[in-house]
Amino acid sequence: MTQTVARHLMANGALAAHARDELGFSEKLAARPLQAATASAATFAIGAALPIITVVVAPAGALLVAVSIVSLLCLAGLGAIAAIVGGASAIRGAGRVIFWGTLAMASTAGVGMLFSTPVG
Repeated sequence: MTQTVARHLMANGALAAHARDELGFSEKLAARPLQAATASAATFAIGAALPIITVVVAPAGALLVAVSIVSLLCLAGLGAIAAIVGGASAIRGAGRVIFWGTLAMASTAGVGMLFSTPVG
């Protein structure tokens, strides 16, 4: 019985059968670049809104710290959401994004100091 099914699948497009049955590829799961780009642009705009609002409302003396904290909180929230959607731990996802976000901010500040370009 197994041989019969295998022969039938091989006769009607072995590559398509393998992609569908072994790898889980199908038309329903095909990439949709326009939707991905739209979702990416929307989440970027939403994620950037809170730090920008913070720049407007925070006192000038606390601007650097306030924007850094709000940015990291936004990154943590987005990391947790992405982890949940992907079926992973929200805490690990948030922690991973906070770590790399902090590293990126520190690197940016370091390069600014290296070239005598003040951040705050």
